Amino acid sequence: MWNKPHLLNAIADVLTIVAAAALLAAIAVWLVRVPSLPVRQVVFVEALAHTKRAEVEQLLPVALRGNFFSINLESVRTSLAQLPWVRKVEVRRIWPARLEVKVEEHRPVARWGEARGELVNSYGEVFVASLVEAELLSLPMLFGPPGTASEVLKRYSDLAGSLRAIGEKPVQVILSPRLAWQLKLEHGMLVNLGREQPKSQLGVRLQRFIEVYPETIGKRPVHPAVVDLRYPNGFAIRVAGEVKGN
Repeated sequence: MWNKPHLLNAIADVLTIVAAAALLAAIAVWLVRVPSLPVRQVVFVEALAHTKRAEVEQLLPVALRGNFFSINLESVRTSLAQLPWVRKVEVRRIWPARLEVKVEEHRPVARWGEARGELVNSYGEVFVASLVEAELLSLPMLFGPPGTASEVLKRYSDLAGSLRAIGEKPVQVILSPRLAWQLKLEHGMLVNLGREQPKSQLGVRLQRFIEVYPETIGKRPVHPAVVDLRYPNGFAIRVAGEVKGN
């Protein structure tokens, strides 16, 4: 073997690689175990509007186990994601002793269903959290079958945009189990829109109502209790038991 330089060189290369790997492994173990590299600061990139500091302080000590290198960032992220108002969390290390946390909170845009505390965020996702009563009552109420919150929120936005032309605003939108739509306006009037139909699209029926609203509903001394737009060529109104076609 000693008279085969190429074989000796190959063995030397292997030993060098093994030694380097062992050194790196030893350094990694030292970095994980060394107590002199603690995380000294946790910084939130943006101020939290709804999440309370006490809630964060209760969760973080459990998740912040280890030093700068050994802390499990996924554990920190998962812990913070349990808080009611937290939608998304990003965590990263900032040398030499800091964690930077970016939290995206839910932005409530509506109440959902009849379950206490259920809200809909701007993505159409349902979450459970507490709001002060004044903020809660300022949000529209949406109802629909499970899994339809995003669809109902989009319909609410479309209806609100259309009704703005006549100075009206929906405060409640309902999608029934049979996929029929109903909305309630600020002054209490119910509008039955019915189901989406290929030959009589919901948007067309609503636009017809909006066009005649100023000369019909708008001039009445008392608003109708119910307006029924489910007819293909007109609508019906009901005031104190009275039914008229328009």
